[in-house]
Amino acid sequence: MYKAPLQDLHFALDAVIGTGVLAGCEPFSDYSPDFALDVLQEVGRFAEGVLDPLYASADRESAQWSADGVRTPSGFKEAYSQFVADGWPQLRGQPQYGGQGMPTLLVTAVEEILAAGNLSFRLCQLLTQGAVEAITHCGSDAQKRVYLPKMVRGEWTGTMNLTEPQAGSDLSLLRTRAVPSGDHYLLSGQKIFITYGEHDLSSNIVHLVLARIDGAPPGVKGISLFIVPKFLPDAEGAPGRRNDLRCTSIEHKLGIRGSPTCSMLYGEQGGAVGYLLGEAHHGLEYMFVMMNAARLGVGVEGYAMAERAYQQALGWAQSRVQGKPPGPSSPAPLSIVHHYDVRRMLLTMKSQIEAMRYLALYAAAQLDIGLHHADESVRVAAGLRGDFLIPIVKGWSTETGFELCSLGVQVHGGMGFIEETGAAQPLRDARISTIYEGTTGIQAADLTGRKLFRDGGKVFLALADEIAASLNSFGSGPPEAQSICAAAADALVQLRQSTSALLQLMSADAAQGGAVAVPFLRLAGLTLGGWMMAKAAHAAAMRLSEGAPEGQRDFLAAKVQSARFYGDYVLPQTLALAQIVKGGADCVTTSDPALF
Repeated sequence: MYKAPLQDLHFALDAVIGTGVLAGCEPFSDYSPDFALDVLQEVGRFAEGVLDPLYASADRESAQWSADGVRTPSGFKEAYSQFVADGWPQLRGQPQYGGQGMPTLLVTAVEEILAAGNLSFRLCQLLTQGAVEAITHCGSDAQKRVYLPKMVRGEWTGTMNLTEPQAGSDLSLLRTRAVPSGDHYLLSGQKIFITYGEHDLSSNIVHLVLARIDGAPPGVKGISLFIVPKFLPDAEGAPGRRNDLRCTSIEHKLGIRGSPTCSMLYGEQGGAVGYLLGEAHHGLEYMFVMMNAARLGVGVEGYAMAERAYQQALGWAQSRVQGKPPGPSSPAPLSIVHHYDVRRMLLTMKSQIEAMRYLALYAAAQLDIGLHHADESVRVAAGLRGDFLIPIVKGWSTETGFELCSLGVQVHGGMGFIEETGAAQPLRDARISTIYEGTTGIQAADLTGRKLFRDGGKVFLALADEIAASLNSFGSGPPEAQSICAAAADALVQLRQSTSALLQLMSADAAQGGAVAVPFLRLAGLTLGGWMMAKAAHAAAMRLSEGAPEGQRDFLAAKVQSARFYGDYVLPQTLALAQIVKGGADCVTTSDPALF
């Protein structure tokens, strides 16, 4: 049974990210960690009381396809109605379209709870929010008036339509056509892997579809983005006649089975009506607006599923009585949480979940500052930093999250391999997170190519200098926090050296950078996570030394314990990763595929 980690999230927002992080952002002048806690308590009740009870049953039942449409698992329609009635879709939306205008920082914490409560359910809103972002940034005033109020309120949902059978990550191969027809276009083609492309939760589904206008330039430069609603809005903006599109099937998947992953067919009867979003031939650029929002959200999924797996593994370890730890004085029998290797596994899970959570929230705050701070120079710097962090959050959190879900199965022993215990479902659900919205390799290429190489590492170096100054400032703090600070400082040295080596490597041969891009991304994630854990340990130790209330002392001591483990057991991995980045490219680039 999932419990929203409210105390952990409040500590993250209050002590690690900081109470004044959004100072200077006028739209968020009323924000505070205590206000955020009120919101998180409410969404926690929804996740625990409504979503969690559907988690296992939706996996067993799955979404169901028929020629008449797609039926979501039992309970999803009622849960979605309550989700909308409670106003959760409006949290991030702009006030002029009915939204509440909450900061991305708070929304990211909310999304962790929703994702851990029921990932299959939460995915519908993830895609809708991406579509809202794209229409908000790129749509005409008329398009915003028609679509945004209903999508922000959750009355209509949205999708992203990129992939085709012959065009996965290489979107230059897209074949979906768009033919001009008066004030709109007629689209024809097939799209696959469309999350919530068809369902029974909302009265309309607004598809954002990548297509090529006839006569457009070849490759990605000729791709445009279109709004293609399931039902065409009438003069009053209500769903009107059915558009020429349908879901031909849904996938049978390893995980997230309650979420329908659809194959969509457009234009069987002459062409699906689509409205150009923004300018022609800028579709990929606009789609990245959706992708950036989604990539942060998918990164959150990674550690959210690990949090769920950790809670389940901890409960099992505390209740499962088996053997006794080494030592002549150990009584027998004891629950397995007393066994040293089980402690190692649980600390591995707990410490890295905390590090990923802190880093994702920090990145979210940078995005908020980058959009809303009163000082332009601060806005620009934060925006670039947030952009730099997105592929790290997405790639590192999903890869690590999946590994931790696997470790959760291991804590259960043989019972973890049995579906009835439920330990396997988070593992299966988390597996897709490293793949969709850009694989880890794509995130690493984005990080090293677009984010690092394009400016010679200036954004990273500014961040590294800030990290070093932050760690130095902890030098006079409580001794309990010193080991993680020292380990984080050592890891930062490795990351600096690896960044310099990588930039030199890419300057000589850009292709070689791809051979070590994923190890570099992981190195960056572990190191930045170490900085976050040092901040957490320092804050927790300071509060303990200042006489924290008795009811908080165990919680704060646990934060110091997690950080110590992260420094002693997790951060040493940076040495090996740095070694790979500095010298491991050639063995990949000179390898012979014929010998595989």
